[in-house]
Amino acid sequence: MELTYDGRGVVLGDVLVVADLHVGRGTGGELEFPVGSGSDMVERFRDLLKRHGPEEVVLAGDLLHSFQTVPRTVTDTVDGLRAACREAGARLVVTPGNHDTMLDSVWDGPTEREYRVGDTLVLHGHEPPEGDADRYVVGHDHPTIEIEGQRRPCYLVGERQYGGGDVVMVPSFNKLNAGVRVNAMSAGEFQSPLVTDVDRLAPVVWDESARESRAFPPLGEFRRLL
Repeated sequence: MELTYDGRGVVLGDVLVVADLHVGRGTGGELEFPVGSGSDMVERFRDLLKRHGPEEVVLAGDLLHSFQTVPRTVTDTVDGLRAACREAGARLVVTPGNHDTMLDSVWDGPTEREYRVGDTLVLHGHEPPEGDADRYVVGHDHPTIEIEGQRRPCYLVGERQYGGGDVVMVPSFNKLNAGVRVNAMSAGEFQSPLVTDVDRLAPVVWDESARESRAFPPLGEFRRLL
């Protein structure tokens, strides 16, 4: 199944996947309107729906940020995501992540530990999958790549990373998440158990200004060029 990169999300056929929204991050800071959360996040989410018209949307874990509290602004943002899907005629599914301990307080819709889309399993990635697949789409680690001194959110695409299946790790949808710099990381430094061979992970960067993705060589080769 063809995979399309766009705006920190991926599209698999008629299914849109985004991960690590961490709704509520920044609500306790000094910013009145934190970039990356709240209305900004809902608008970027709505734009993806307009561009791709998916039948289903999967939020691949860590929809929430806090383990202990759910401010009203969090509920408002989740309601905004839900409304955007309803307006677009898309079914919304959540595959809970390790931060989603209070998910039931804001979400009463469908949840799946892992969600199958053809030959692909979508899950958060903090735990090993229960099912087998040709490809796994995960979040969890918030990957970024540093190129010429500038860090950029990136996808990581690796062949035969887990149980013979490929792995696609998507960046955090929340712009407030600084992410982890993957340039020199080893497999053991990734939190997701689905990453087994970092040298075979190829970064893909979404260029927002050009509205296109830019693919780079696998890290084993790319490190020598950086």
